[in-house]
Amino acid sequence: MLNIKPVFSSLMRSKSGPILLLMQIILSVAIVANASFIIHERLTMMQRDSGIAEQEILAFTVYNFDPNIDTKLQNKVDQQILRRLPNVVTATSTNMLPLSGSGWSTTLNLGPDPETSKTTPQLAMYLGTEHTLETLGVKLVDGRNFYANEINDDVNGSNKLVIISKALADEVWPNESAVGKTLWADRDENVTVIGVVDKLQGAWVDSKDLEYSLIQNVDYTGHFYMVRAPSEHHKALKEQILEALMKENPNRVIDDFQSIQEVKQSSYRDHELMVSVLSMMVILLLLITSLGLTGMVMFNIQRRTKQIGTRRALGATKADILSLFLTENYLICIAGGLLGACLAVVLGQQLMQHYDLPQLDLIYPLLTVVGMLLVTTVAVVLPARRAANISPAMATRSV
Repeated sequence: MLNIKPVFSSLMRSKSGPILLLMQIILSVAIVANASFIIHERLTMMQRDSGIAEQEILAFTVYNFDPNIDTKLQNKVDQQILRRLPNVVTATSTNMLPLSGSGWSTTLNLGPDPETSKTTPQLAMYLGTEHTLETLGVKLVDGRNFYANEINDDVNGSNKLVIISKALADEVWPNESAVGKTLWADRDENVTVIGVVDKLQGAWVDSKDLEYSLIQNVDYTGHFYMVRAPSEHHKALKEQILEALMKENPNRVIDDFQSIQEVKQSSYRDHELMVSVLSMMVILLLLITSLGLTGMVMFNIQRRTKQIGTRRALGATKADILSLFLTENYLICIAGGLLGACLAVVLGQQLMQHYDLPQLDLIYPLLTVVGMLLVTTVAVVLPARRAANISPAMATRSV
C-alpha cells in the first residue's frame, strides 16, 4: 500500500508539470460542468411536447394581389376546397403558426379595471375556426369547441369566445374550472372561456410563457393556412393544393409549404447548434486533459526509469508501480476537481446573471469530477503498465 506523503513529495520535485496539469483540470472541470448543464438544458427544451400533431400539419401562405378579390369570401371558399382534397383530415385559416418565432401575443386582465385587476402572463393569441382544434390535433380537456355559427370574420366582432391552454387556466384560475370565466382587454372588451386544451404552445420557443396561449373564434382573413393530413401524403398534397387554389383564383401566389415539425426544427436550430458546439468542446477538453496526463506519465517513466528499477529490485510488484502512478493521478485530479467544482459554481452564477440561464445544479460539477477521474485513469493506466514492466536490472544501469 503506497503512502500518499512520498508520492506527494515525488510530485513536488518537479512542480511545473503537475501545476500546469492541475490548472488544466481546474479549468476543464469548470467549463465541462457548465457546458454539460447547458447541453442538458437545451436538449430538455428541444424535447418539450408541443401538444400538436407536428408531423401531420402542413402550413403554407397565400398572397392575394388582385384588388377586386373579396378576401373574406375567398378565405371561406379556399378552406372548403382544402377540406375536400384527398387525404385531408381538415383545414383552417390562422393568423400565426405554432413554434414559428412570429405571431400575436397579448396580456389580459381578470377584471374590467386594468389598474386594479390581476393580469395574465404574456400569452400567444391564435385566431381560428371550429376546425382549428382538429387541425392542430390538440386534446380538449374541459368545456367545448367553437360552433360554426360562433365564428366571426372580424377580430373586433361581438360574441368573443376563447379556448385556452391548460397551463394558462392553471396559472390564472388554479384548482378550479376556467370554463365560463371572463378575461378583459379593457373596460369595454372581454372574452369568455368556453374550453381548455391540454397543451398548446405559442410561437416563441425561448419564452418562459411558451405554454400560455388561447384561440379566439375568428376566421382570420390573412395569408396563413394549416392543413392536417398524414405526413406521407404531404408531397403530393402540395401539388394538389397549388392546382386547386390556382384553378379557383390564379391572381395570387401560394408559397412557403412546410410542416410544423420543420417550423419547429428551424426555431430550435440555434439551440441544436449550441448543443453540437458545446458537445465537441467537452470532448476536446477531456481529450486534451487525457493527453496531458499521458504525456506527463510517459515523461516521468523516462525520467525515473532507474528509480522504478530500484523499486522493482527491492521487491515492488507491478501492481505497486501501477498504483504509484494512479495515486499521483488521483492526487492531481481530486485537488483540481475540487477547485474546478468551486470555479464551476462561480462561473454558473455569472452565466445565470448575464445570460438568464438557470442556476447550475451541483450534481453537474460532481459528475464532471467523477468523469474526469475515470477518463484520466484510462489515460494513466496504459503508460503506467509500461512502467510496471521495467526490469529490476535497470537499477544497475547508468542513466
